[in-house]
Amino acid sequence: MQLLAYILFYPILYLVSKLPFRLLYIFSDFVYLIVYYIVGYRKKAVRDNLKLTFPHLSEKERRVIEKKSFKHLCDMFLETIKTMSISVKEIEKRFVINNLQTYLDLENKNKSIALMCAHYASYEWVISMNSKISFEGYAIYKPINNTYFDQLIKKIRSRFKAHLIGIKETAATIEKNTANQIKGLYGFASDQSPLVRPNVYWSKFMGIEVPVYTGAESLSKRFDMNMVFLKVRKLKRGYYEADIEILSENVHEIPDFQITELFLRKVEQQILEAPEFYMWTHKRWKHRGKNKITG
Repeated sequence: MQLLAYILFYPILYLVSKLPFRLLYIFSDFVYLIVYYIVGYRKKAVRDNLKLTFPHLSEKERRVIEKKSFKHLCDMFLETIKTMSISVKEIEKRFVINNLQTYLDLENKNKSIALMCAHYASYEWVISMNSKISFEGYAIYKPINNTYFDQLIKKIRSRFKAHLIGIKETAATIEKNTANQIKGLYGFASDQSPLVRPNVYWSKFMGIEVPVYTGAESLSKRFDMNMVFLKVRKLKRGYYEADIEILSENVHEIPDFQITELFLRKVEQQILEAPEFYMWTHKRWKHRGKNKITG
């Protein structure tokens, strides 16, 4: 069944990827109408999340954010498909890193780098920076259940010299690269919800106590990596800019979880500036209130 699904959908995805951007966004508007008004994809989750995090806003104000977020979600989904055929020159024009030299200066420190970002604006097109860096680029991700589509995603990323690492393979990959003296840039999208375990770290995110991923910080300390945050903004449809902000150049001098806390505060700032570009469909706050049970 997995192969059949791949055979049926791949030609459609490829044809969509070949659409000019003007037609791509017309198609995105159509997809939005279906996703939001007919299918209602995770609409309840989005409304619950917005109500939790923006209780001071009226229902009408939250509904405006909700609709804008679904429009952006559809845009980003189609932009991801567009990555199948987009040229390096085109993606670099549409995803601009304002202060790339800040990152390049860190490469000269001769230590691998952990890049932390959120599921905000376009985290997919961060791969565009791989053509401008010397280190090997790796993105930590959750593998897709359909192995054929999973391989397709890896193939797409490889066009931009990006390697995908499954979450469970991350530590082993970094350890192997370190032993072979391969310097890497490792991308972590650490703003989602981990499993609730007795030793999980809890913190407030958007004013609500939730379990938090600390893998980027702990791996950086284990392998002595520098850490940066990528702040992304959406300028208009299909155009993004980003700034690299240094989180730490000496992780061992910083108390445990302090870098993770700094990351969370930066993500909150992004969300408050333009909440419609955050991925509200994820059930980020589903474990709230469980700390007393597991702690």
